[in-house]
Amino acid sequence: MEIAEGLNRIKSEIPENVRLLAVSKFHSESVILEAYGAGQRIFGENRVQELLVKYDHLPKDIEWHLIGHLQANKVKYIIPFIHTIQSIDSLKIAEKVNREAGKINRKIRVLLQIHIAQEEQKFGFAFEEADELLKNGALRSLTNLNIAGLMGMATFTDNRTQIRDEFHRLRGFYLRIKNDYFANSDSFNELSIGMSDDYPIAVEEGSTMIRIGSKLFGLR
Repeated sequence: MEIAEGLNRIKSEIPENVRLLAVSKFHSESVILEAYGAGQRIFGENRVQELLVKYDHLPKDIEWHLIGHLQANKVKYIIPFIHTIQSIDSLKIAEKVNREAGKINRKIRVLLQIHIAQEEQKFGFAFEEADELLKNGALRSLTNLNIAGLMGMATFTDNRTQIRDEFHRLRGFYLRIKNDYFANSDSFNELSIGMSDDYPIAVEEGSTMIRIGSKLFGLR
């Protein structure tokens, strides 16, 4: 019941055009089923191994998103069923996903992860790197990828101005990339920013999808 109340509360706080992804990493299948029973269908996992177990045991109409760093040797295991890979953070991993998708004739929806935080440990393309790889065709030539937008994580800080600035910069980059390289694509429409601690700011800065874990399921 608490999860259902949390879902309803968060959804009441965001516009209809912003979707909620429930971050279910480290949480049990029973907890996920509780959210599922309350109508939630989009779930995100960080680790391939955990995702595979949950995929096998849980309803098949769940829209699974991988939101954590993806290792090349794990790609083949999720390609048959994954809805979206939000964490495409290098040309190497993009090429690997493209190859594995081609083997089973699938086109995989992906987001390019852009590094906007000050922490060094976060993954993602630099703005300039993503721009160059789109400009020179290295990414857009991967025909088994559907590049549907961008994903980013703000710095973990109490400085709300800094968080807003980081989201604002990514939103501006998203709009420019859309105009420069995807003007004729209806599918390039996702800006995945905002987590439990900062999603209200992300929504104000143009998020189309927020990724909520602890605010929904509690801490693990």
